Amino acid sequence: MKKLVILTGAGMSAESGISTFRDSGGLWDRYPVEQVATPEGYAANPKLVIDFYNQRRKELLGAKPNHGHELVAEMEKYFDVTVITQNVDNLHERAGSHHVIHLHGELMKVTSSWQPNDPRFIRELKPEECDVKMGDKAADGSQLRPFIVWFGEPVPMIETAIEISEQADIFVIIGTSLNVYPAAGLLNYVPYDVPVYLIDPKEVSIASGRKVHVIQKGASDGMEDLKKMLLEI
Repeated sequence: MKKLVILTGAGMSAESGISTFRDSGGLWDRYPVEQVATPEGYAANPKLVIDFYNQRRKELLGAKPNHGHELVAEMEKYFDVTVITQNVDNLHERAGSHHVIHLHGELMKVTSSWQPNDPRFIRELKPEECDVKMGDKAADGSQLRPFIVWFGEPVPMIETAIEISEQADIFVIIGTSLNVYPAAGLLNYVPYDVPVYLIDPKEVSIASGRKVHVIQKGASDGMEDLKKMLLEI
């Protein structure tokens, strides 16, 4: 079975009503990144950061996977699929995808403020108990913080994502500006003879100089086109 590797960004979840960060009117316009997505912002005002992610969780719980997510999951019938996502939502999993690598953490999980990547302290929140409060403690006694990779923090899953990208027989990019590193660099690890497809309604500049099949549509319509193309191969 061919290995299909799909890299997804904010545009993948936009049709589900999840706020994108970088687009005009996105979250970064309303919340300075330094305040809510850096270790320094968290140290300066942990309550602001915790409340920000409580709101993001409420938004996520009201969202549903879109047709694009469902089509990505459906590809598992035909290919050995791994999704590498820059998104912190769980919409790929809720749509039925079984192999999802989260580069930037997971919104429905919390962890230790002192040792955020120690698996002993990472736990999933139940939908009915998704509000974190100041004073809620991880098992090591530190304040519970979102299990999110903030700007300036290492990306623990990047090595795994690189290995998967190197093994790809087909590589697909959906809804990402390819501006955020190290995720944007994954294309450099895809073997040069492997076909690459890009789904995005906007123009995305590919710096690698390699041939890319561009489908200039949103995630759902683009995945419909891609499914037809791939199943004809």
